[in-house]
Amino acid sequence: MSESGDSRTWYEEFKVSGDNLVTKVRELVREGNVRRVFIKNEAGETLLEIPLTAGVAVTAVAAVAAPVLVAVGAVAALLTQVTVGVERQRPPDEATSVHVID
Repeated sequence: MSESGDSRTWYEEFKVSGDNLVTKVRELVREGNVRRVFIKNEAGETLLEIPLTAGVAVTAVAAVAAPVLVAVGAVAALLTQVTVGVERQRPPDEATSVHVID
């Protein structure tokens, strides 16, 4: 996991098998704080970037993401192992909070 230049976002990666790729992307879409999903091959090259709007209702995102999931399924059929990169948005209170220790 790493911080991006914007303190309101952060990035993490997951290794998944091609068989589990669509399931993982669906889980990420449902979480609601995901801004972008990247699908990378074993060499680390980005094959597909899926921009998402954080904070949109799950049903709306699911309807919009359905055609994207078809593309994800096509990528999954071609690869045995992929890396899923996720750019997430922090909640406003977490991005701006200051911790004071006495």
